[in-house]
Amino acid sequence: MDPTIFSNFIVAVGAVVPIFILITIGLIIKKLQLLTPSELSHVNRMVFRVFFAIMMFYNIYHADFTVPIRPSLLAFAGLGVIAMCVLFTGIIMLIEPSNKRRGAMSQAVWRSNFVLLGIPVVANIFGDENVVIPTVLISVVIPVYNVLAVFVLETFRGGSFALWPILRGVLTNPMIDGLIVGFIFKVLGVTLPAPVVKPLAQIAAATSPIALIILGASFTVNALVAEKKQLIFCIVSRLVLVPGIMLPLAALCGFRGIEFVSLIAVFATPCAVASYAMAQQMGSDGPLAGNCVILTSALSCFTIFAWIFASKMVGMF
Repeated sequence: MDPTIFSNFIVAVGAVVPIFILITIGLIIKKLQLLTPSELSHVNRMVFRVFFAIMMFYNIYHADFTVPIRPSLLAFAGLGVIAMCVLFTGIIMLIEPSNKRRGAMSQAVWRSNFVLLGIPVVANIFGDENVVIPTVLISVVIPVYNVLAVFVLETFRGGSFALWPILRGVLTNPMIDGLIVGFIFKVLGVTLPAPVVKPLAQIAAATSPIALIILGASFTVNALVAEKKQLIFCIVSRLVLVPGIMLPLAALCGFRGIEFVSLIAVFATPCAVASYAMAQQMGSDGPLAGNCVILTSALSCFTIFAWIFASKMVGMF
């Protein structure tokens, strides 16, 4: 094998294998019934409300902002998500007659698990000390996800779009709160004592591994056959078509290195876990949304590897 190809192969493997192993550990925990569904729910809530907030805060507090973050990158990510939402929601309206399914399918295509799987991908390639760019991207992408999700789900439910409840939900999101507090500390130059920073760093380091283990332990399979066509469309769109559109555009726009890999994290990762909960709560097809999360998460280990390997081969990072 050509040494360059082998080197690029190792980089791609190094980005995906740790994620695959952690999810597999979760599957083993589920198989051994070490956690009940109720306990899993509580741990998942703890990780989301506490661990993610601390991780976001620490990443910003510890970030080296001498590394420039181009506004064009933030704009590309935000506008790209909006464009994919408009494009694929339009396609879904043409091919799927059921409004109940339309909302779940739309979310599954353009809303990715960027925080849970994207940041580990960047960290596995460039190191934990270089996650400032994807962390700052969260401040753009997560609010866009939330606003679009409510708009799409309310539209197909036949409800009304209320801006203030959406903004309130964004501002009370623990990840956004952690980012805001981190930025405040950074701007004001607040320095925390080492005995305080150390446990924050430990929690930040543990957040993604624990969240991935819980994701694996939460896998269930529900009525896959009944909605096979819809599932296939969502899986192919999420893992192949969306990155197939956005990543070449990112390359044409001149994004390289960590910036490009951060965009892989936005556009090539599987369906967001939150899309299942929102579909359930807002009158959409919950089982379909849940199966999209499960299957795209399982298959993404292979597709993310392929996108990273291909990008490395053509010199994008």
